[in-house]
Amino acid sequence: MKLLLLLLAFCSISLSRCEEKLVPYDYSATIECLENPYKPQYNGGIIVNPDLQNGSQGWSQFGNAKVDFREFGGNKFVVTQQRNQSYDSVSQKVYLEKGILYTFSAWFQVNKGNAIVEAVFKTNDEIKHAGSVVAESKCWSMLKGGLTVDESGPADLYFESEDTSVEIWVDSVSLQPFTQKEWNSHQEESIINTRKGALRIKVVNSEGQPLPNATISIVQNRLGFPFGCAVEQNILGNLPYQNWFTKRFTVTTFGNEMKWYSTENVRGKENYSIADAMLSFFKEHGVAVRGHNVLWDDPKYQPAWVKSLSGNDLYNAVKQRVVSVVSRYKGQLAGWDVVNENLHFSFFESKMGPRASYDIYAMAHAFDPKTIMFMNEFNTLENPKDLQSCPARYLEKLRELQSIRVAGKIQLGIGLESHFSTPNIPFMRSALDTLAATDLPIWLTEIDVDAPPNVQANYLEQVLREGHAHPKVRGMVMWAGYNPSGCYRMCLTDGNFRNLPTGDVVDKLLREWGGLRSQTTGVTDADGFCEASLYYGDYDLNISHPLTNSGASQNFKLTFNDTSSQTQPSVFVFRD
Repeated sequence: MKLLLLLLAFCSISLSRCEEKLVPYDYSATIECLENPYKPQYNGGIIVNPDLQNGSQGWSQFGNAKVDFREFGGNKFVVTQQRNQSYDSVSQKVYLEKGILYTFSAWFQVNKGNAIVEAVFKTNDEIKHAGSVVAESKCWSMLKGGLTVDESGPADLYFESEDTSVEIWVDSVSLQPFTQKEWNSHQEESIINTRKGALRIKVVNSEGQPLPNATISIVQNRLGFPFGCAVEQNILGNLPYQNWFTKRFTVTTFGNEMKWYSTENVRGKENYSIADAMLSFFKEHGVAVRGHNVLWDDPKYQPAWVKSLSGNDLYNAVKQRVVSVVSRYKGQLAGWDVVNENLHFSFFESKMGPRASYDIYAMAHAFDPKTIMFMNEFNTLENPKDLQSCPARYLEKLRELQSIRVAGKIQLGIGLESHFSTPNIPFMRSALDTLAATDLPIWLTEIDVDAPPNVQANYLEQVLREGHAHPKVRGMVMWAGYNPSGCYRMCLTDGNFRNLPTGDVVDKLLREWGGLRSQTTGVTDADGFCEASLYYGDYDLNISHPLTNSGASQNFKLTFNDTSSQTQPSVFVFRD
């Protein structure tokens, strides 16, 4: 008997909703400075008079600023002026609840130049920073952020800027509360739309008649979503470590072995043997490798001989480094972290001028034009109080790199290190929304959590779920490579490669996302059909029937491109 398998893949299936109406999430963000602000998201949420159409209703002076309500071109807004303290502005009282996740947005303008403006919530016990934006004169900029609170109670929302010489103009303010159930539903809906496809299988006999009660078994061999962990050279020759790693992950980053201080500790004596051996091992096992890093802008992490160089001598050393490492691994990596952490640090800018990053990125692109060149930075997602690397400052540097004029367009990527302590998940999502407006690939590149043991695994799960569910995140790497002398801030296993609680979280999520050879089974219905919702990836399909001796098997890959277009079914014929 013949078995005819009709395989249909498609992407859009609707998320089943509970009877309770859940508020959907608005992933949109605007990164252009506009003549007029957009209307408040969520109609302002719990903010009273969010678009200032009713003058001062709901709003009051904060500090000693003079508050003025204005209208221009039909648009009404509030202006705070004569500011002597950073916090002199306008405020509104709100009530914040513990356990609720708040998404915040507002539009700002200043009367001259540009200035960082922050949104702040002051409760009885704490100050919570929800986010910041670089506000400009003569146009409106959108701030998108978020927060949670440790205790329920009243709070003052206000705005601050360290530049007290500027007026702060405010409009279109929104504060939308979400329950955890609603927040989870956003993640589930995004996963269905961006990480999963629906598979429809039809089994028929040799005459084309439907074959009910056929058993379908589908095993995922490889995750479609790149997910991995950093490693160090101690993985070489360590079979238990290798088995533990390759069973789980599809991408990695070398913690130190590609860095300049590892490959050229003495000037002119390059040694790539360890990095070469590691790359060879991961190629053999089908694990992608991120290039980390070409250069590091932190003065502490330069080779000792580099720190004293200047002028042409430094330029020639930098050029040799870029040419050497980028040419050596050209076309073999999933991306390059080019000038690592160049928002917090400026070693090369201080010695080579303000265009140092610009020139280095252009140089790296010239020697590996098809590989994505990433900015890689910390605290952009982790800490809304760090104004050096907030999303607005990240975007400023990114625009500088986007202006690079080279033969062919430089491919840039957004690398977000994600070294968390206590995660502010609403801020994390909003920051991702803001950066996603660039339409560039986003990776979380060095995920870890430095927190007490009783909450570390839970916090890690929150971060991984949020990153995996965001529609614009393209891959995630944890910074938890095992080392006998100790992990950086977080380990996944002990020395015998038995999972710690953090490792258990990773395995739980891998099984949920289809990893660790997760299996899906089903039985065909009366019409010979069986349907399954699967994460994108590589699969083995097996079919058997209790009343026949025939069976069928097939390997297939389910991808977004396969399922996002309506195509004719692929037909596979199997014989006894």
